[in-house]
Amino acid sequence: MEDLSIKKLARISMLILALFAYYNFYLKSSVLEVGSIQKKWDNNNPFAVYQEKQFLGVFNSFSHASAHAKKYEKSYIYYYKDKKLLWTNTKQLKESVILNAPMISQMPELARGCEVTSLAMMLQSAGVKADKMTLAKEIKKDPTPYKKKNGKIYYGHPNVGFVGDIYTFDKMGYGVYHKPIKELADNYLPGKVIDLTGCHWEDILYFLNQGSPVWVISNGSFKELPDSYFQEWHTPNGKIRITMKEHSVLVTGYDKDYVYINNPLKDKPNQKVSMKDFYASWKQMGRQAISYVK
Repeated sequence: MEDLSIKKLARISMLILALFAYYNFYLKSSVLEVGSIQKKWDNNNPFAVYQEKQFLGVFNSFSHASAHAKKYEKSYIYYYKDKKLLWTNTKQLKESVILNAPMISQMPELARGCEVTSLAMMLQSAGVKADKMTLAKEIKKDPTPYKKKNGKIYYGHPNVGFVGDIYTFDKMGYGVYHKPIKELADNYLPGKVIDLTGCHWEDILYFLNQGSPVWVISNGSFKELPDSYFQEWHTPNGKIRITMKEHSVLVTGYDKDYVYINNPLKDKPNQKVSMKDFYASWKQMGRQAISYVK
């Protein structure tokens, strides 16, 4: 009986040693591997995705982080700037949200200033003193001149800077897209501005649920446009398909059927438009969106 007990103890000891070896070789190496990836969580890859406490990866854009996080239940996105929780699919969206964001008209001073005026509304909603005229002066410009040759249009690129004249329709001009707007917004809200471009519509609604209005690019009709409204430009940064009906607004809320916007061409806040149509117009213009972390 004594010999049998000794043999059992020896087997148990060998099992413990085997488990210890397995932990050191496999599990520990796995933790080190994850840790080495986690070290890449920095200003260049500011979005970290977790499933509960398990680290899943880092991403250089919110849209990529969100797309990955949505593959998992109980997932979270953290932002590197302040290590703050940015997004999670553990929270259910409210049926409706309407925010009271400041209302600013772009007219009469800024004929083409919808983008910087909508940005001014967003910044003021975050408690920042921002003036549309100052933003119009500060927004990065693309100085490429307009030229038409052999039936082709040569002009600037709105993701490089504002194209043309922002103040009057008497001169050539177009507008500006999300990249220069994000860059300018960072000067006023350092470490707080999130470029949501490329994300899903539900992510826009998520930020509204957090109390943050969302700057977007749409068009003046707030519905999908036929191809006849678009033209191709040749820019120093490649070809681009644009529409002269491009427009920017601040999304302030939603309900089951409608989106609410502060439209810089109006003088009253929370204009109601069809969610289905608005979503189609936003998608057609490249899902461009910017918001901020509270």
